[in-house]
Amino acid sequence: MEYRQARAVKLCIIDDIKSVVEMIARKPQWEEHGIEVAGTALDGEEGLEMIRSRRPDIVLTDIRMPRMDGLEMTRAILQFAPACKIIILSAYSEFAYAQQAIRLGAMDFVKKPFAIDEIVNVVLKAKEQCLQERVEQERIQAMELRIKESLPVLRQEYLAFLMQHQTAEHSAHSRWEYLGIPLAQHDFAVFIAEIDGFAEKYYRQPVQEIELIRFSLQNILEETVAEWTKGVVFREAANRYVCIMNTADSDIAVQIAEACCANVSRYSRCTLSVGLGLCVPTIHELADSYSQALSALAYHFYTDGNAVYSYANIVHKPQAVNSYSAAAEQDLLFALRSGNEDKSRLILQNIFGELLQLSPLPAPQYVESIGYELAFKICRVMLELFPHEKVQVLEQQVNRLKSRPHPQLQEIRLLLEELCAQSCRWIEEERSTESSRIIYQAKAYICANLHTSLTLEQVARQINLSQGYFSNLFKKVTGISFQQFVMHEKMERAKTMLIEGLQVQEIAMELGYEHRRYFSEVFKKYTDMTPSEFKIYYQGKA
Repeated sequence: MEYRQARAVKLCIIDDIKSVVEMIARKPQWEEHGIEVAGTALDGEEGLEMIRSRRPDIVLTDIRMPRMDGLEMTRAILQFAPACKIIILSAYSEFAYAQQAIRLGAMDFVKKPFAIDEIVNVVLKAKEQCLQERVEQERIQAMELRIKESLPVLRQEYLAFLMQHQTAEHSAHSRWEYLGIPLAQHDFAVFIAEIDGFAEKYYRQPVQEIELIRFSLQNILEETVAEWTKGVVFREAANRYVCIMNTADSDIAVQIAEACCANVSRYSRCTLSVGLGLCVPTIHELADSYSQALSALAYHFYTDGNAVYSYANIVHKPQAVNSYSAAAEQDLLFALRSGNEDKSRLILQNIFGELLQLSPLPAPQYVESIGYELAFKICRVMLELFPHEKVQVLEQQVNRLKSRPHPQLQEIRLLLEELCAQSCRWIEEERSTESSRIIYQAKAYICANLHTSLTLEQVARQINLSQGYFSNLFKKVTGISFQQFVMHEKMERAKTMLIEGLQVQEIAMELGYEHRRYFSEVFKKYTDMTPSEFKIYYQGKA
C-alpha cells in the first residue's frame, strides 16, 4: 500500500551508552527509508525534554538509564504524545521491564545485544504504522472539514425535518448541540413568511437577481429577529422562509413578525405575508407551531399581503357549512340563463358578503372551494346553451386559476364576475338573431308556465308559429326537443322545490301533474332517484 507522505518520519534515539546511540543514528541509511534522526540523548531527563521540543514520531530508548528510566519516560511521553511509537531496548534480564513498558503503551521492544538490521526492521515497522495513522488522520480531518462546511445545510435540513415531524426530546437535544444550532432549547414560536406575488413579479428576472433578492430578504429577517431574541431563518421554497425564534410571549412573537413585515417593506421592493404559530415550550412541539403558522398563512387569501396573520386569531373559528345558500346559487344560475349580468353580479356580491361577515372568517379552503364550485356550475349552465368548443374558453380560465397555489379571494371573485359577464354577453348575442329571439320567447313562456300541462300546440300558438315549424326550430336552436326541454325545466324546478322543503304532493300540483305517483315516476326516470331519495341524498351531501 502506498501512502502520501507530507514529511519524513522523525526518530529520536536515547541510550546511556554513547557508542550505541551513534551506531544506531549513523550506520543505517535512514534518509533512504524516509526517516529523519531528529535528535539523540544519553539520559532519560534529557531525552524527555528533547522529545517535548522536537515531537518525534518514533522513540528508540533503553529501558535502563540514569536520572529517568525507560518505563518512567514511556509513561510521560504517552501523556502528551499518545501517537508516538516507543521501541524499548532491553537486555534479557530486563525482559519483565520491557513487558511492563508494552503494557504502558510502548509499541515493541528489541533485546540486547542486537544486530543493526533488527533495529532497522522494527523502526520501519513503526514507520508503517505512523504513515497509516497519518492517512487515517488526514481522512478524518478531511471528513470533519466537509462536515463543518456542510453544517449550514445540515442545520437547515434538520430544522426543516423538525417542522414536519415530532422527535424524541433526548434525541433532539443531542442533535441540536451537534449541529450547533444557535437557539436555546426551549420556548419557541414559528412564523412562515411568503413573498407576495413572487411568481408574477420575478418569473422573467435573471436567476442571479432573484437570488440576490432572496438573500437580502433573509438578511433583513435575520437582523430584525436578532434585535428582539435569538432566531434562525431558513428558506423553505423559492418564495418562502421559515423562522424559529426563542420566545414564550405570544404578544412579543406578533411584534417580531410585524417588525419583519415592516422592515422588508421599508428596505426592499418586496412585501411579505406572514403566518404565525402559537408559542410552544419544547423542541418536539415545533411541528405543531409550524402547522399552525401554515394554517394562519392561508388566511392571507383574504388580504393583499404585507401583513401578519396569527393562528391565535383563528384557533376558535366557527364551522361555515351553513353560510352558503343553495337558493342563492339557483338565483345566480337563473340570472345567467336570462342573461342578466347586473343581477348575477349582485348575487355574487351577496354570496361573498355573507361569508365575509363571519367572525372569525371561515377557512380559506372552504371559501375557495365555493368559488370553484360556482365557476364550474356556470360552465355547466353555458353548456346547456352553447357548444362545448365555445364554453371550453371559460373552463380554461377556471383551470388556470385552480392550478395556481394559494390564489387570493379577490382573484376568485374577479374570475366569477368575468365568467358571468362573458356568459351574459353570449346570451345577448344569441338573442340578437331572430330565430334565437323567438325560441328565447318560447323558453321564457315555458319557464313561466311550468305549473300547467304545457303542450307544443299551446306554446306554438303563443308565439304565432305553426306546430311543425316551431317544433323543428326549437330543436335546431336548442339542440333538444320541446318535450325534453319542458321535462328538463320541470324536473330542475322540482329539485329546487325539494331542496326548499316542499312536499311531493305540493310539487306535483305546482308543476301541473294531477297525480303524485305519476310525478314520482317521471322524476325517478329523470334522476334515477325517487323524490324522497333525492331529498335524503342532497341533505346528506349538505
